[in-house]
Amino acid sequence: MWCQRLAWLLRGQRGSTGRRWPWLPRGPGPVLAVPARCHPTAPASPCCAWQLHRDHLELRYGSTVMRLDFVWLRDHCRSASCYNAKTKQRSLDTASVDLAIQPQAVRVDETTLFLTWPDGHVTRYGLEWLARNSYEGQKQQVMHPRILWNAEIYRQAQVPSIDCQSFLETDEGLKEFLQSFLLYGIAFVENVTPTKEDTEILAKRISIIRETIYGRMWYFTSDFSRGDTAYTKLALDRHTDTTYFQEPCGIQVFHCLKHEGTGGRTLLVDGFHAAEQVLCQAPEHFELLAKVPLKHEYVENVGGCHNHMIGVGPVLNVYPWNNELYLIRYNNYDRAVINTVPHDVVRRWYHAHRALTAELRRPDNELWVKLKPGKVLFVDNWRVLHGREAFTGYRQLCGCYLTRDDMLNTARLLGLQA
Repeated sequence: MWCQRLAWLLRGQRGSTGRRWPWLPRGPGPVLAVPARCHPTAPASPCCAWQLHRDHLELRYGSTVMRLDFVWLRDHCRSASCYNAKTKQRSLDTASVDLAIQPQAVRVDETTLFLTWPDGHVTRYGLEWLARNSYEGQKQQVMHPRILWNAEIYRQAQVPSIDCQSFLETDEGLKEFLQSFLLYGIAFVENVTPTKEDTEILAKRISIIRETIYGRMWYFTSDFSRGDTAYTKLALDRHTDTTYFQEPCGIQVFHCLKHEGTGGRTLLVDGFHAAEQVLCQAPEHFELLAKVPLKHEYVENVGGCHNHMIGVGPVLNVYPWNNELYLIRYNNYDRAVINTVPHDVVRRWYHAHRALTAELRRPDNELWVKLKPGKVLFVDNWRVLHGREAFTGYRQLCGCYLTRDDMLNTARLLGLQA
């Protein structure tokens, strides 16, 4: 869905023919200026038409119809007195803007909207800027372009692992890694020295390590030293981590330092692909999973570790303006008592949860990989579920959690959309 939407945007849309808009709805109250106007533009420029209403400007630019509130237009003024271009911060005191403000004059040329306010201040907006930044424009855009995958799609993509030296020493290697990670939600770095210290150096290349109740760099075997099923030899069903945090950890790093035994393969499932299938087959299930808040809980009293963590949020988290999924919170181990859902919704929620679980457990959605010393796996914990098969023998892993914001910051500084 999101990739299709991105492809639609990249194709571009043809501008209008310059005819008047008989179909434009009028807002309440009198119109302050003449009705819709269309200004001839250069052949490559989309046609523009506009109409004033009591509290907003209706503007058509190409195929985008925008409804721009007058307070919004005054608040977002990019003039030198209202906006600091060096710091990219607003200088205008929003609380000083009259909430009943109306422009005294409006003019539009081929590329720019001009508004003159009652105090004589002039605001200028590029039409392209408005098309990108209006609510209507944002509804047509994706925040994070992604490629949704099942096991076959991922294998056919032949996504390359990045060599450790290239990852650490070149922007090109780092950028290639981050591009793969942003698109697929998983990425690998090879030829890493199998130590906790070298894994930490690798992790810090893309983000800041997020210290949690498990420490900064965790290092574990199947000794049940913590009150968590991960510290055993048992199989783990697919799940996302730290659902019991108010903000689940964004990225997880895994490095198998040693395994003397059998089994222990890692399971990876694209949760967004599964959610997309639910959305296509039963939109009402998707909507329910995106609206009903649940508690997840972690209670630990083992040795010197005493913790009680509670996180609250829906299974699916979407941006409300474009319905783009940005986080899945799925962990049947840590889901607490369901006491946030009224009785007339509970059964419908279970049906929706079952539909998502069925997709997550489809064998063709399961990507199985064998972690080995020297190969480090990065997982987008907001998107990709992980699990493992049971194993025998001695198995030693290290890893950490990374802050999501700082990874996205690194990606943007390298020119990627993130």
